[in-house]
Amino acid sequence: VLVLKEKIREVGEKMLASNGKRVDFASALQSCEEAGGALATPTNEEENKAILGIVKQYNQYAYLGIKEGEISGQFKYINGMPLNYTNWHRYEPNGKGREKCVEMYADGSWNDRKCNQYRLTICEF
Repeated sequence: VLVLKEKIREVGEKMLASNGKRVDFASALQSCEEAGGALATPTNEEENKAILGIVKQYNQYAYLGIKEGEISGQFKYINGMPLNYTNWHRYEPNGKGREKCVEMYADGSWNDRKCNQYRLTICEF
């Protein structure tokens, strides 16, 4: 239990956890699903701050459960729902269809990024 104390965070109705591993987007998605959860997806400022806490703890950027849809520049939650909260870094998203995934920087802001980069896996339950 003590080992998990620093690894799990509660925010609202969600529990957030990370295994500390850096993988590509597809692998992060799969890891979270296999664990019975989903890739961490901030739907408000409080959740964004909780995910940021884990990003800072591991000092690594993390993928979020957000992807670009069929329309270039239009991002959605991985369940297909439109975003109801965003925290884009200044001048982002700027990938114009080439950067389909979203990562969180160490200041909590978001950047669109190619899905083959290795980023921290953070799951929500």
